[in-house]
Formats: sequence, structure tokens, C-alpha cells
Amino acid sequence: MSKSAAGFFILALLSGILHLSLTEEMVITLPLIACGLFTALFVLALIAGRKIKFDPVLR
Repeated sequence: MSKSAAGFFILALLSGILHLSLTEEMVITLPLIACGLFTALFVLALIAGRKIKFDPVLR
């Protein structure tokens, strides 16, 4: 995992925890929107930073 992916993962976790600690109801808050944004950026960073090489020959 790259440093940017790890950073986005930590930010997504922190904003999700902040949302859960602030509200008990299911309302859309700024930390929840930030959690979704950081999660999307985390997935994009994982895709951009993957180092898996595709081998089309199955042995």
C-alpha cells in the first residue's frame, strides 16, 4: 500500500469515527461526506499504486 493510500485510509477512518461519535441518527453530515470522499480516493490510490503484473499465460 502506498503512502497516499494509507493516508486516505486513515482519514476515512477518522472522519467515519467522528461522524459516528457526533450523531446517533442516520443524517448526512460533513464528516460522513468526507468519509465517502476519502474512501473513494483510497480506492483510486490503491488502483493507481498497484504493482500486480498481468500474466496472460496460464500455466
